[in-house]
Amino acid sequence: MKLPKRSGRTPPRLAACAVLVAVIGCAAPAAPALAETAAGAATETSATIAPSLSPDRLGAKAELTFTVDFAGGELGVPVPVQRAVLKFPAGLSLDIPVLRSCSAARLQISGPSGCPAQSQIGTGNAVAEVYLGTQLTVERVTLWAFLGPLRNFEPTVEIFGEGYAPLGEQVLLTASALVNRAPYGEGLTMSIPPLPTVPFGSNASILRFSLAIGASRRRNANAVLVPSRCPAGGFPFAAEFTYAGGSTGSAFATVPCPR
Repeated sequence: MKLPKRSGRTPPRLAACAVLVAVIGCAAPAAPALAETAAGAATETSATIAPSLSPDRLGAKAELTFTVDFAGGELGVPVPVQRAVLKFPAGLSLDIPVLRSCSAARLQISGPSGCPAQSQIGTGNAVAEVYLGTQLTVERVTLWAFLGPLRNFEPTVEIFGEGYAPLGEQVLLTASALVNRAPYGEGLTMSIPPLPTVPFGSNASILRFSLAIGASRRRNANAVLVPSRCPAGGFPFAAEFTYAGGSTGSAFATVPCPR
């Protein structure tokens, strides 16, 4: 995901940083990932992805939404995700009229309100689950995504999450750009830190992670640029996951070509 040079009045463009809201698209289930339970029996965690574009029009400035749902695991709680790699269609890019960034250090000190408004590229939500004793506890998390500082001359994305009840935890992760082989273009890779609960309790597991990137209805807002051409079969998306314990899985989805 190369950061273009700024010249004249031409707005800079970045590859689409779609990380993750209920959406439309054809999502195929992930390959099952095996994780060992405390008793040694194997359980399966699977994932599906669902992207969409609004407006769904070639060459449009749009909002890209991307949702990941996890299922399975011991007692119905998915195995915690430790790493995710997201792959986007070739040519999908992010239009940034005003190039501003927000660092992880700034988010840790001041939260989302401490970042420049122009650095925000998306919002979303997540749902986490954990058994505390015999009680299944659900934590709902609000997400904010910001354009982060350059790392090795490549842009980054800072994602800040804040839960409210019953645990009230905060989490911050950084996503880095990477280049994929055809039929994909560029994408993001991110390490997901453990989600602590109570002292000596199990870490929480993500059930859903959903983010909308771009704001097509606001003037001069960051927006996703839809390619002017659509490949046969539609725009391809993919994701790869590494779970606690080292097991892996993948998921694929296609957004049909606009009619």
